[in-house]
Amino acid sequence: MPYREKKVEKLYYQIGEVSEMFSEPVSTIRFWEKEFDILRPKKNNKGNRLFMQEDIKNLRLIHHLLRERGMTLDGAKKYLKNNRDEADYRLEIADTLRSIRAMLVEIRDEIN
Repeated sequence: MPYREKKVEKLYYQIGEVSEMFSEPVSTIRFWEKEFDILRPKKNNKGNRLFMQEDIKNLRLIHHLLRERGMTLDGAKKYLKNNRDEADYRLEIADTLRSIRAMLVEIRDEIN
């Protein structure tokens, strides 16, 4: 397997960067922040939101539940409240499967 450099991860992400990561409007990220108590980005002196890695992880989980699994807001809130560990585990499995698929597609493209 070829060597791959680990991505350098930033300490803080601004809301515009987070919006691009998830292909969601900034207003949606702000709305999710109000709706889900697991999202608590820091704010600088100017009031700009600064998302840490934990916030990004929680946003990935919320995005997965709402957009990929098709849950409603109330359904996602209840699911996170009652099954947080299971939700984290399922997201990890989905991410692993996506990376395996990407690797297999890359190998297929190299062969052809």
